[in-house]
Amino acid sequence: MDRQPLVPSGAAYFDSGIQAKGTKRFVFVLCPSFTLLAFSSAVEPLRIANQLSQKPLYSWTVVSMDGQPVSSSSGIAIHVDSAFSPPARDDVLVVCAGNQPAAAGDQQIVAAVRGHYRNSGQVGGLCTGAVALAFAGVLEGRKFTLHWENQPAFIETFPELAPTLNKYEIDDRVMTSGGGAAATDLFLDIVASDHGQRFAAVVSDMCLRRVTIGRDMPQRSSLAAVAQVSNPALSAMVELMKQNREDPMPLDDIAERVGLSRRQMERLFGDILGMPPARFYLNLRLEHARNLLASTEMSLWEVSVACGFSSKHHFSKVFTRRFGTTPGRVKKRK
Repeated sequence: MDRQPLVPSGAAYFDSGIQAKGTKRFVFVLCPSFTLLAFSSAVEPLRIANQLSQKPLYSWTVVSMDGQPVSSSSGIAIHVDSAFSPPARDDVLVVCAGNQPAAAGDQQIVAAVRGHYRNSGQVGGLCTGAVALAFAGVLEGRKFTLHWENQPAFIETFPELAPTLNKYEIDDRVMTSGGGAAATDLFLDIVASDHGQRFAAVVSDMCLRRVTIGRDMPQRSSLAAVAQVSNPALSAMVELMKQNREDPMPLDDIAERVGLSRRQMERLFGDILGMPPARFYLNLRLEHARNLLASTEMSLWEVSVACGFSSKHHFSKVFTRRFGTTPGRVKKRK
């Protein structure tokens, strides 16, 4: 399973004085129908970190249980380096799965995860890779996540486990990602932890990402959730909220405009979106605020006013509660 660390040449270079503490090794186990986007989104920040530093900060090995190529969910087959063999204790074992969650429940994969974790190793799951971690018994008492599409079925299978809706989670020796491009956020966090925020920010720039998004960022925005719902009254109310972010409309007025009572409005939001309309409206304004902070030169006061907050102090308080970081820090990370 040994592979020499790849340190590609490139025009960009970041001389940060990084001292290689030894090469951190990742072993990626590919499950049938794994998500190619999640896998590549995890590997590329490691490759870029090596390229920018011109040091072997990271190495990675790609395996399958039988050593044969594995077809991704897009039908593209990936050749692996070898069949699985137990990794060294300091290696990070990452299960890459996709839209066939049962594939991550393969007994050999589960045994591999369980054995590595019991040997004090770090384990991870991308997309539905958390299924392998759940069967291995490593998720009890841990914060973890998997793709929102697969969470309802996961909860049915593991009713005692509660995944978060965040893009990714790192909890001691367990790391998980919802999959897709969120794997980049997870691995940028790893790079930041290993070699500092400044270096991780340059890696993020090389990925053409303006902001390194924190782990508390939800997988789906409020508007994305609504996009999956075909309810005319709900869609109309959300549209009114979008049109009135700077000067929020009273909820009674919004309900009246679509021919509902306030009680009917509350029930509709609760049944379909799982939250009261007041919280949805606030989240919508805060998500807009975060977008403005990350992509414009507007001041904190201008953003707070544009999103319907008359007090910068109140805006900062609710923003921090929602995202786990202050608006000022989001603005500085641009």
